[in-house]
Amino acid sequence: MFRETGEAPEAVHRLLQREGRTFREIGRLVAERRPAVVTVAARGSSDHAVSFFKYLFEISCGIPVASIGPSVASVYHASLRVPGGLHITVSQSGASPDIIAVQDEAKRGGALTVAVVNVAESPLARAADIVLPIHAGEEKSVAATKSFIASAAALAAVTQAASGSEALAAGLARLPEALKAACQADYERAMPLLLKAQSLFTGGRGPGFAIALEAALKAKETAKLHAEAFSLAELMHGPMQLVEEGFPILAFAPEDEALSSSMAVMETLRGMGACIVAFSSRPTGQDTIAVPSTGYGQLDPLAALAAYYRLVERLARERGFNPDTPDKLKKVTETI
Repeated sequence: MFRETGEAPEAVHRLLQREGRTFREIGRLVAERRPAVVTVAARGSSDHAVSFFKYLFEISCGIPVASIGPSVASVYHASLRVPGGLHITVSQSGASPDIIAVQDEAKRGGALTVAVVNVAESPLARAADIVLPIHAGEEKSVAATKSFIASAAALAAVTQAASGSEALAAGLARLPEALKAACQADYERAMPLLLKAQSLFTGGRGPGFAIALEAALKAKETAKLHAEAFSLAELMHGPMQLVEEGFPILAFAPEDEALSSSMAVMETLRGMGACIVAFSSRPTGQDTIAVPSTGYGQLDPLAALAAYYRLVERLARERGFNPDTPDKLKKVTETI
């Protein structure tokens, strides 16, 4: 996991260099088909990459993104009606029958299908109209790191091609270097808090919330640490009742339009006794893990995630677990 996180910058650079034509073609098809909604399907970490895409695409392109539950097709055998639509499936292995089933159903329902995969010869890829390989290379750790970051970067590049945003293009160009620098981030201030934790919240807004979802999953699967992810706005509702003196919260607070509101929520939670550590390129209070910026705030949670992956890998080992081989998990999970 440690080594593969460090391979993420080169994986993203390779992806952006090799798949420019594919990004442009998907962008052209979005402009041509003008879908009223983009549908997506994924499981596990890939589903968090889809959540990242949902926020980025809706903000940049103004087109709603709807996640289709794979069981709708594989278990309930429902028909999908998506004439003129665009359906994107994200999967590291491209082998799970349920996501293949929903892609097949979306195609029958009139959608153009795109498979974002690490295994370009997988069943999912062979059945798709367009294949977008992420070029992450073999990933041996059960915990997805470089494949997650590359998948999210691929979806960000699809967003850029569809929106034509020059600012997003510039941010993507700087992303590999930001990821490389983030792997060296000083996360030591978070270790005492997490080593003694029994449970924690992770939080963020917009694309940062998507990364909070991924962070919570990694805490559970590598360090056996119970974690729940919430939008920082949602934390101010029911979940806030659990916050008491010393309660740990990890926040992803990039320099985007939500930064001021995120900082206000963190200040409120600190007033209730929460111990908050924030990943940000801006100081957010007494405990900030400084991470680099791409210059495009909505991309920056990906750099923060590289720093978090290094943190949680170390945390797992300090808690007595091997993050590469969790005892109850395997690399490829084929669900129905």
